[in-house]
Amino acid sequence: MNANGAVHVIAAGDYEARVVERGAALCRLRFRGRDLVVPFEAAAPIPDFRGIVAAPWPNRIADGAYRWDGTVRHLPVNEKDRNTALHGLVYDRLWEMVEHDDDRLALRCAIAPTPGYPFALELHATFDLDADGLTCAVAATNVGDAAAPYGVCPHPYLVAGPAPLDEWTLELPAESFLEVTGDRLLPIGLAPVAGHAFDFREPRVIGATEIDHAFTNITIDDAGRARLLLTDPSGTSVGMAWDEGCPWLQVHTADKPAPAPNRLGLAVEPMTCPPEAFTSGTDLIRLYPGSTHVAGWTIFGA
Repeated sequence: MNANGAVHVIAAGDYEARVVERGAALCRLRFRGRDLVVPFEAAAPIPDFRGIVAAPWPNRIADGAYRWDGTVRHLPVNEKDRNTALHGLVYDRLWEMVEHDDDRLALRCAIAPTPGYPFALELHATFDLDADGLTCAVAATNVGDAAAPYGVCPHPYLVAGPAPLDEWTLELPAESFLEVTGDRLLPIGLAPVAGHAFDFREPRVIGATEIDHAFTNITIDDAGRARLLLTDPSGTSVGMAWDEGCPWLQVHTADKPAPAPNRLGLAVEPMTCPPEAFTSGTDLIRLYPGSTHVAGWTIFGA
């Protein structure tokens, strides 16, 4: 046991995953002996929300303030420099292990009502390994007596291979991205990727492009899945797949000012709703008492 709770290991075939109880965070995922996500030390503070589950909202809410059913609520502001409430309420909570087999893990976390979020939810996160990779799902059940605003996303930083991020090739079949303010990264409006540096509909090298934006209007394949693929010059790759339940995708090139480690991996976050959804209502889930919402995604290597 450490400050992040127990470390749970699952393995199947060419894959091995490690998950800590704090934030239900994926702290390591390996495929044939190489990392598919930027790892972190299980006993150390989790850096940059790496691997956590973000719920009951993904991304940020300006000033921590939102209106729900006629009442203005105020959430704790944890991104002080931008004065926003970032990545929900469970990223720093210890989740409880409820199932652990060789290739499967299930964790549970309860959200109790508070003045800023006066709703009762029970979250279950599952991690399953098989030949197709690591499939994660988060189920949220409203166990209270009032409808609750809800959204969710994961927060892994993908690693394509040994070369620097600037040399990786990115394939992201999204038609639009959300423009944001330069200071607080708050939404301005949708823009087409066509003719923009964020157009990765055809695979191309990331180069020096800096991204911390949400994408949408993403192509769904014949299997009903959206897919992002990152490829290293050596030929190794990592990908992520998700279904139409996550119509938004936050992508971040993990840019950091010196001397912090810079551009270690690509954050890839399938989201059920965009930034500021508690304010805009865009794709926000209204979770009624007794109802359950499930979202899932898969990380795979090649």
